[in-house]
Amino acid sequence: MQVTNLILVAQDPTRIIGLALVVIVVVVVLSLFLLFLKFFRLWLQAKLSRADVKFSELIGMWLRKVNTNSIVQSKIMAIQAGLTLTTRDLESHYLAGGRVPNVVRALIAANRANIELSLKTATAIDLAGRDILEAVQMSVTPRVIDCPDPEKSRGTVDAVAQDGIQLRAKARVTVRANIERLIGGAMEETIIARVGEGIVTTIGSAITYKSVLENPDGISKSVLSKGLDAGTAFEILSIDIADVDVGENVGAQLQAAQAEADLKRAKAEAEKRRAMAVAREQEMRALVVENEAKVPLAVAEAFQKGHLGVMDYYRMKNINADTSMRDSIAKPKKEE
Repeated sequence: MQVTNLILVAQDPTRIIGLALVVIVVVVVLSLFLLFLKFFRLWLQAKLSRADVKFSELIGMWLRKVNTNSIVQSKIMAIQAGLTLTTRDLESHYLAGGRVPNVVRALIAANRANIELSLKTATAIDLAGRDILEAVQMSVTPRVIDCPDPEKSRGTVDAVAQDGIQLRAKARVTVRANIERLIGGAMEETIIARVGEGIVTTIGSAITYKSVLENPDGISKSVLSKGLDAGTAFEILSIDIADVDVGENVGAQLQAAQAEADLKRAKAEAEKRRAMAVAREQEMRALVVENEAKVPLAVAEAFQKGHLGVMDYYRMKNINADTSMRDSIAKPKKEE
């Protein structure tokens, strides 16, 4: 009896270990079954679409926290469109933070439009923050840009011809995306600024505003020949002048302002000369008063030294009186 009990006790740990192993196996089998149910639909869909996505790749993407639906659907789109893309390439771009469906759609659109676009270039553009699908669409369907941008300015490019007449122009620029220069290339703001500068330069070089109004397409040809799309992500196809209006006579306004400034300067110079003349007159009057004050002293000194006699003195007084009388007769009478 005691031997039997000892045997049962010795067998208990084995039973516990076996039970634990059974539980672990059941959990593993159940987990694999759940994973199979979860990814079976995607695997079957890829298999039927000849996308060649392995079941192990689905489990690996799940462990790496990759959106399996996005990767599988993107690969199916690529395979059905005739593109050769691997699951590893799509998964790597997803892990880098890229938009996999957007890149695949862009590659399909470029392939249909016979535009050369590699996966490396497309993923680089996407990771740079540019919309690669929009760029491909712009390569197929050019975009029209208003110059200047009506949302950021009053809607006209103002320039003055050599005859002083202001012209206000509006332009429309047709551009196509240049995928090769999309990375590091300037965007629409640079195109608008360069075209506006070209319009101002062309109008400013015109002898008269009439020549611009008679031949507005000359502005387009002149601006288009400058190669304004260099260093940008676009290729300029055409520049069309939508409207040209006559503005103010800036030349006349400048001449009027210059004349007014000259008049003010002349008045200032005249006032300066008048003030100097008044000061000079006051100085001369002071000198006359000073010299008149010296006359009695000179007369007295002449009397003392015998240079002047009494009769000479009276004769001088008579001459002064006669001069004063003549001055009073010569002055006109003031009207009452």
